[in-house]
Amino acid sequence: MVLLVRGVVQDEPPPDTRTLYLNHPVLRDSASQLLTISTKVVGPIGLLYVCQREMAVTVPHDKNVSIIGSDDVTTCIILVLRHTGSGAVGFAHLDGSCTEECVVNMVHRIQELSMGFPDGRLEMSLIGGFTHVLRYGEQVFYSLMVAVHKHQTEIELVLACVGELNTIMRNNVHWPLLYGAGVMVKSGEVFPANFPDKGPEQPLRLARLFTGLQPVLDVYDCSLGLLRIGPFNYEPMRSVDLWLQQSDEFILQALSTTPDVEPPHTVMAIRASLKYVQDHPFPAVTVFRDNRPLYYRRDEHSGTWTPFRY
Repeated sequence: MVLLVRGVVQDEPPPDTRTLYLNHPVLRDSASQLLTISTKVVGPIGLLYVCQREMAVTVPHDKNVSIIGSDDVTTCIILVLRHTGSGAVGFAHLDGSCTEECVVNMVHRIQELSMGFPDGRLEMSLIGGFTHVLRYGEQVFYSLMVAVHKHQTEIELVLACVGELNTIMRNNVHWPLLYGAGVMVKSGEVFPANFPDKGPEQPLRLARLFTGLQPVLDVYDCSLGLLRIGPFNYEPMRSVDLWLQQSDEFILQALSTTPDVEPPHTVMAIRASLKYVQDHPFPAVTVFRDNRPLYYRRDEHSGTWTPFRY
């Protein structure tokens, strides 16, 4: 029982977002404040972009990363954990897959980076999971609350812009108000954002989403300043050739949980990912040779991530 709201331990994890707001109106206020902030368009300089089913952790003195962020969030939820003493911050884009394992790994990593800082607590922010008729976002929210509730470390929920507070009606269709968010590594400030540059190897990183359940990958080594992808494998898609022959509308309806409200680039990203699966049905053999990750480091001139042999 270590989930806290305003310093009070919660006896049970909140079953849904509506109950959370009914019991803790202060969270409704903080969400409303977040929604008054204009969405920032963030460029590649200083950015570490986290894809769906990925996480990253770093510290305020990291010279390579000043912002961690993610977007294209509809029924998924962005999780931000920050230690108020050390400033170490973790960021994840969660879709309900391996949530408890992700929370355990992220808390452990933050605690490692916070050794020597006796004061401070873990604060949690949540963004995403808009209200949807099939309640996918509520399922992700509840799995996350259960995972935090079961953890032995006290975690204070300070911001939750989820569910009905992240939802607007347009033409009788529910839409997310926020599609993405970032966190300033030095200050811990969380803000609405979108990211035209999503970093390297997007088709490879997204391919895991269409090939069975996969763990939440830690994609950054802050001690080395290296973006790290893999190694991983996925189940071959025997029908990938057939998928690539389908219309954009068919792909969107079949492979998105929220086809009516996806960003315009969604189908293009899905097609690129399916083509990658077609070209690399066994990435453990053709991509991650000798079981080695793909590494990228920050280019000092362009600010982008460039391949690095480590």
